[in-house]
Amino acid sequence: MNIFSTIYNAILYQPMLNFLVLIYVLTGNFGIAVIVLTVLIKCLTNPLNKKAIESQKAMTEIQPKLKEIQKKYKDAPEKQAQEMIALYKEKNFNPFSSIFLLLIQIPIIIALFQIFKGGIVIDSQYMYSFVHLPETINPYFLGIDLSQPNIILAVLTAIAQYFQAKTNFTKQETDTKEPKDKTMQITEMMQKQMMFILPIITLFVLFTLPSALAVYWLITTAMTIYQQKKILKEKND
Repeated sequence: MNIFSTIYNAILYQPMLNFLVLIYVLTGNFGIAVIVLTVLIKCLTNPLNKKAIESQKAMTEIQPKLKEIQKKYKDAPEKQAQEMIALYKEKNFNPFSSIFLLLIQIPIIIALFQIFKGGIVIDSQYMYSFVHLPETINPYFLGIDLSQPNIILAVLTAIAQYFQAKTNFTKQETDTKEPKDKTMQITEMMQKQMMFILPIITLFVLFTLPSALAVYWLITTAMTIYQQKKILKEKND
């Protein structure tokens, strides 16, 4: 096992696996264990998610100013870049905040996939000594086998993904009152396309994965929609 695998197991895989098993032992319900784990992960990543939402809002607000800078310094790329960076700092905008959140989410999803891919068969070598390992784990929740793909959960998650994208895009349309140049029109068109492309990708991906991942994805998306609306409302009040 290389150093990266060791770090990955120590920081992500083992803690998540042991917490999941611990909650299952306490509740006797695998679905509840997945939900509790999801809420915990969401709470831990909340600062990054909040920053990403605030950055999206800030990006919409500074669009008119960015257009002015691009027009004013179109023949001076270095000066244009300096002015844009200064504007980002003034508005506390981080263009990489969404990327940071994505980089955090990817290994989490990989760890969850590793946990669930074997039909909820737990490898004892990864268990902490203080966590009791049950002989078997019942993967059923509300009549759904969470160790197998589930069409209903996949569809619900795709719908939630669509509404998350729609909520964000609708807000940007409302906030952007300036006339749109060609670049903004192209960006808007791409965003509209992604509103449909992302849910479709989500749907097909979850068709092939254990539905426990769909539960994680669905709850995470629902909580993100709520947080999105809450933060944007607070900034408008």
